[in-house]
Amino acid sequence: MPSLTLSLARGAAASPFKRAGRPGATLPADRPTRPAAPTAPGPLAAYNRLCGFTGPDTLPVTYPHVLAFPLAMDLMTRRHFPLPVTGLVHTWIEITAHRPLLPADELELSVHADELRPHRRGTEVTMVTGARLAGELVWESRSGYLSRHATRTATAPAPAAPEPALPAVTEWRLPADLGRRYGAASGDRNPIHLYPLTARLFGFPRAIAHGMWTVARCLAEAPQPHLIHSVRADFKAPVLLPGTVTYATDGAAFQLRGDGGRVHLTGTASAAA
Repeated sequence: MPSLTLSLARGAAASPFKRAGRPGATLPADRPTRPAAPTAPGPLAAYNRLCGFTGPDTLPVTYPHVLAFPLAMDLMTRRHFPLPVTGLVHTWIEITAHRPLLPADELELSVHADELRPHRRGTEVTMVTGARLAGELVWESRSGYLSRHATRTATAPAPAAPEPALPAVTEWRLPADLGRRYGAASGDRNPIHLYPLTARLFGFPRAIAHGMWTVARCLAEAPQPHLIHSVRADFKAPVLLPGTVTYATDGAAFQLRGDGGRVHLTGTASAAA
């Protein structure tokens, strides 16, 4: 697998020479792939502990995204990728699991860039990830990543209306080192998640939680998370560390809210009957 650290360094070096929103920009046709392999038990166990998954010996529905993230970063930091990776924001994710996956399953992973489109705050790219088992597509995701820049507001989509608050279920106190712990479990050691100093370099007052941790932690609260086969999550606002958040749900939809009711995350999940 490509090194996330090297990809981040390459992306940081190349970002000043890329201009988001450039007319006529195109996406590369590259499809980085990881050959079929089982899941390493150590990182999976650390991920499960940190995110709260305690059920049967299956892969959490979010875990193939973690496995394939180095491929996505490798693609997004290549010279001919049109958006600068520095400052790129994960805005949403959709996941479909076509069957439950086991740690012993030898998954082949692939990633490609699918679409560039205007956003009210810049340009958004859709990254597609697929996991195959013996050639069969068994899991897939689509993720939006936003590169912020000045836009022509007349052509940009309007922001969505605020969603109603869901019933609060529990409160979580998030420690200052959560980003470092998740980075060790997932391999995603983006500086914005590690320390206040490294986060301030990118405009955040403190380190922020990984968006994919917030999704996984919410899904782990479901009655039977190993049966979840469909997820949609939208990242609304960063979660500063340390901090306190409220998990809310009505059974299908879920939210993560902060001080003053600020919504950090909204989503829906469906489980097999």
